Amino acid sequence: MRQVAILISGSGSNMAALIDDMARPGHPARPVLVVSSEPGAAGIARAEAAGVPAVALDHRAFAQRSEFEAALQARLEAAGADLLCLAGFMRILSGSFVERWRGRALNIHPSLLPRYPGLDTHARALAAGDREAGCTVHELTPELDAGPILGQARVPVLPDDTAAALAARVLRAEHRLYPAVLRRFAAGDRRPVLLSFPED
Repeated sequence: MRQVAILISGSGSNMAALIDDMARPGHPARPVLVVSSEPGAAGIARAEAAGVPAVALDHRAFAQRSEFEAALQARLEAAGADLLCLAGFMRILSGSFVERWRGRALNIHPSLLPRYPGLDTHARALAAGDREAGCTVHELTPELDAGPILGQARVPVLPDDTAAALAARVLRAEHRLYPAVLRRFAAGDRRPVLLSFPED
């Protein structure tokens, strides 16, 4: 049974999707800790309501990133975590921290990587005239949004889409893709999960 820690910075909607799926019988993983980089994040209360220990670790309270990451690592070790899921975690982790978790850390990104790494993915997709968008779950590596792809979900770009409307459609796909990838990955299967929601 894999012991999963989830890193968040906001509402924790992907976190909630992961926790809900891990509660189903026969899942090969269980959540042991949620860590938020933002003390006021709504995801903290959502995790606690689901019975998962949650803690705020305010990055602004540390003089250097290395100190924040040392505190984070200590929390993860104390919880017995052996698999890490980034779910809307808005801090860039150092190469040394990521290397420590190589092969044991996942991230979700709101684009069909390798297109549109970084921020403002939906506006960039609309500006490019793309006809489809989506999300990607990949292994965390030191290079931003560039790790091996473990799953993708595709949604259509509609003619009257705004960035906000497209973001909402992609987020619904994220909530289905991330749990499917974690379930497979935690069981030792790294074959990519490929989903499509043409009507969504």
